Amino acid sequence: MRNMEVKKALGLYFVMGTPNSGSQDPLAIVEAALRGGITCFQLREKGSNALEGDALLGFAKKCQALCRLYRVPFIINDDVDLALAINADGVHVGQDDEQADSVRQRIGPDKWLGVSTHNAQEVQLAQSIGADYVGLGPIYPTSTKLDASAVVGTTLVKEIHTAFPDMPIVAIGGITLATTGSIIQAGADGVAVVSAIASAKDPQYAASDLSKTIHSLLE
Repeated sequence: MRNMEVKKALGLYFVMGTPNSGSQDPLAIVEAALRGGITCFQLREKGSNALEGDALLGFAKKCQALCRLYRVPFIINDDVDLALAINADGVHVGQDDEQADSVRQRIGPDKWLGVSTHNAQEVQLAQSIGADYVGLGPIYPTSTKLDASAVVGTTLVKEIHTAFPDMPIVAIGGITLATTGSIIQAGADGVAVVSAIASAKDPQYAASDLSKTIHSLLE
């Protein structure tokens, strides 16, 4: 049951923090994306001018309130203390962040745990420590993560889907509306995007376009 719930939530997974919002109001972007049909939101507050302390706590609570309004899971990137403080729905960690097994112990069995992976070995490890899903990528070159790993393409999506059929997979990295179809067809349960929505002139319209494409392929 949880596995199916997670897979459904990965359809259109929006990742954003205030440094990704450019000149737009970050909270307005989140709400527009929710109106446009995103199925999960991850607050990834990293990079230059990232919020900290009370400012971060306040922004996270506002994002969480919006996600609850639209009944969309609210995930915190890396910051386990923040996730526990506001009772977020889950935590997503990278390979260089706090070890996923200790994160699972800290957040307990009920919250979702996502792990960024780049190869089969990392997926195997994520599965063994009880990750609910893996983020797989970067599929294409990306400018939003300066320390991104080597591009893996859709071939790896297909390989991981075949080798780990029960593991929910969300693909990430340089994904656009034009490339979404091939990623879903390769076996991903959804796509995670940052700039495809955050940098769009009309984030709601961008999210809606992506949502329609994904739904048409997953039905």
